[in-house]
Amino acid sequence: MYFEIYQQTTGTSLTGLNQWRWRLKAGNHEPIASGEAYHNKADCLHAITLIVSTHRDTPVKEVAAR
Repeated sequence: MYFEIYQQTTGTSLTGLNQWRWRLKAGNHEPIASGEAYHNKADCLHAITLIVSTHRDTPVKEVAAR
């Protein structure tokens, strides 16, 4: 499993445009969880830190929006 973080490139400022999001992907690269939008990358990473604290071996990967 691994985390991806990305900056949303669709929508409006009210629906998340340019906000940071995370998703947790399984070993087969299929998404199994995702989080809310964050205005700051640091806040997004903090949310992941809270989740990772339950399993420290889960890597975090930043990806470009698709």
